[in-house]
Amino acid sequence: MPAEWLILLAGCFVAAFASGMAGFAFNLVAAGILYHWLPPQTLAPVLVLGSLMIQLGTIGVVLPMMRWSVLRPYVIGGVAGTPLGVLLLRGVDARWIVAGIGALLIVYAGYALSRILLRRRAVVLRAGPGVDLGVGFVAGAMGGLGGFSGALPAMWGDLKGLRKDEARAIFQPFIVAMQLCAALGLLAGGFVDGETARLLLLALPALALGAWLGVRAYAVIPAEGFRVVLLVLLLVSGLSLVI
Repeated sequence: MPAEWLILLAGCFVAAFASGMAGFAFNLVAAGILYHWLPPQTLAPVLVLGSLMIQLGTIGVVLPMMRWSVLRPYVIGGVAGTPLGVLLLRGVDARWIVAGIGALLIVYAGYALSRILLRRRAVVLRAGPGVDLGVGFVAGAMGGLGGFSGALPAMWGDLKGLRKDEARAIFQPFIVAMQLCAALGLLAGGFVDGETARLLLLALPALALGAWLGVRAYAVIPAEGFRVVLLVLLLVSGLSLVI
């Protein structure tokens, strides 16, 4: 088996486990590993479609907590922002934007983890649907760029002090909606082709096994432990995107 295939399988397994456990981060973790081997224009549709399959397969754990009234502004903003991300993917060097996203994750996750280590109370923000819509717009643009739609809502949910089930019931359905929009945008933009299908079929066993193990881990993680896992994933994802 070629080395590139082994790297693809390993990257997808680790990313699928992270996504199954935390409800997001598949694209971030996978991109941090695989962008060193595949160009963004080739990898973006693979990550978007792979993430969509995982999210649809694991969303059952949050369905009882979903509230459309809470989710609506995120989705409206995300749908509006997705075309911008697709345009950026075609017209600019996506690696610089990916690095900027990574830097944002590092700063926030490092700050939040330091407060936990110092035993300082987390800062909890209060904001209305208008801010949620803005978060959704930027996250949608990040989704169109390469499927990175989950990181910003995850950070925003942490800043708002949401419980693990409340936060996941927002950002996981949001990711599903954004990945659907991003997939349609990438298809319309000519980024999805036979190579995309070949890579997805190759990665399918790693995606399924990683997601299954991740969901099992999510079921046993306590609330505070989930926050630490989320922040560590954000930090590692940021580092992987910058390096």
